[in-house]
Amino acid sequence: MACEGVWEMLQFRFAAESDTGRFRGNNEDAGFAGPYLLCVADGVGGAAAGEVASATASYVVSARALAHPGFDPMRLLETAAEEAHHQLMSGVDADARRLGMATTLTAILTDGERTALAHLGDSRAYLLRDGDLTRLSHDQTMVQAAIDAGRMTPAEAEASPYRSVVLQALDATSTPQPDLLWLDLRPGDRLMLCSDGVTDVLPDALLAQLLAIPSRKFATANLVRSALDAGSRDNVTAIVADVVDEAGVVGNGAVLGASADPSNIVDPTAVRPLRSA
Repeated sequence: MACEGVWEMLQFRFAAESDTGRFRGNNEDAGFAGPYLLCVADGVGGAAAGEVASATASYVVSARALAHPGFDPMRLLETAAEEAHHQLMSGVDADARRLGMATTLTAILTDGERTALAHLGDSRAYLLRDGDLTRLSHDQTMVQAAIDAGRMTPAEAEASPYRSVVLQALDATSTPQPDLLWLDLRPGDRLMLCSDGVTDVLPDALLAQLLAIPSRKFATANLVRSALDAGSRDNVTAIVADVVDEAGVVGNGAVLGASADPSNIVDPTAVRPLRSA
């Protein structure tokens, strides 16, 4: 809305944290948190160069969003996923030891009016509104497919040794087919994006409790600490963001995890301008 000559835009105020965890030697989680883009990518299953896959995916999505503010959010996210796929192909061509690298990708992007979600794999996005927690993403995993088909209960899925087997991921071999949907967000909403290092060990009821902490910084720190204390054996990444309607700001943000090391990105110069959106 317009207010005293200043155009207000839907955007995010955020806190974010990524921890290698207590059982992993390196962080294969990556991400970006900014006023218009929230993104988490999780290198799949400790596969070869998982940190390269996740950092490259996060970089391409964030660079694309920063280079094209105001573009159609859904189209931009879809284009970025395709571009990241091509970058991973180039990465494998350059170094055969990277063969098999893959990553999840969960991203929320707004142009100030419309907000879109793109999702591949089992990193998750949640909405906390008026105290009620809703999962915005749908796991693309073997156990979730079994739940959807009625072959497994959620309780059985939690105990399944196959619960981390993803059916969709961003990799160098297959064209990505992310779930894409529009989100109806409003000021006062709180979002949380995280890797499965959080959700594998923390139930939704506890997530809602932790997300209700007023301070974004404290909520994020408590999510990460609680996941580690609950025995998470994975990297742990969480972004907590409040939706606001305020005057536009520069879209720069914070890079997380593997994204902080430029050597993990296949080609930082590869993001090219779009003609239209």
